[in-house]
Amino acid sequence: MRNDRRSFVLALAALCASAALPALAVAGEIEVQQAGTLRIAVYAEFAPYSARGKGVDIAIGQALAERLGLRAEIVEFPADEDMNDDLRNMVWRGHYLGTRPADVMLHVPVDTNFAAKNDKVRIFAPYHLETMAIAHNPARVPSVAGSAANAFEVFTREKIGAEVDTHASDFLLNVLNGRLRNNVVHFRTVAEAVAAMGRGEISAVMAPRSQLEASLKGQTSFQLSALNMPEMRVSGWPLGMAVKAGHDQLATALSDAMADLQRSGQLERIFADNGVTHRVP
Repeated sequence: MRNDRRSFVLALAALCASAALPALAVAGEIEVQQAGTLRIAVYAEFAPYSARGKGVDIAIGQALAERLGLRAEIVEFPADEDMNDDLRNMVWRGHYLGTRPADVMLHVPVDTNFAAKNDKVRIFAPYHLETMAIAHNPARVPSVAGSAANAFEVFTREKIGAEVDTHASDFLLNVLNGRLRNNVVHFRTVAEAVAAMGRGEISAVMAPRSQLEASLKGQTSFQLSALNMPEMRVSGWPLGMAVKAGHDQLATALSDAMADLQRSGQLERIFADNGVTHRVP
């Protein structure tokens, strides 16, 4: 199964900025399914964003609901084949097995082309810039810089880890005409890959920077480097929200609430509390 919640890599989009939000949750003012409640969809088993009731996206969802004067109902759902399926299941239609959609879904890449292909939803309010990165053991892998031909040649000899079915995995398996394939080790999660690096089984891990930061929290023996090499399709993408198309009042209220979270510093604190550096899109 291709987990496009993590492998979806697209160009940056403009940040939705708006004025500070007064408490809005008067019945009928915004389009929520249940009066007094904001139903928020987040990915399941996706640390540090959302896993078993904790994480960045869960805390953001709760903070957004509070600013709207609503009760937060968090729905952690498993990723489907791709993000188009996730938007259908959790935003505009619901799952065929009976799961009803949420009022808003978090962790949605904000991109004009992607939004045009999903016209049944409105994608907006980027709140974090995710980037690709590599964590490595400096005793075994030199500084990672320049083109893949220079930076990744070491992995023809050293093993590098990646989460299965992700952009990092695809890149490592195909870069340098597939010369790294025999040294790419796959793991169920980024945290498991980082743990293997700690045991010396691999010398590096490629993944989104936020997941690496959270997994490396408290460790000082590894280096973390950005990946901006020309061979990569894209090195960063903004994360935002999605609501059902036509729910314009809800989108406006959520955009205002997110802007207020950022202005107040609460958004940065949420990321920091989960071991992640917040990056403004």
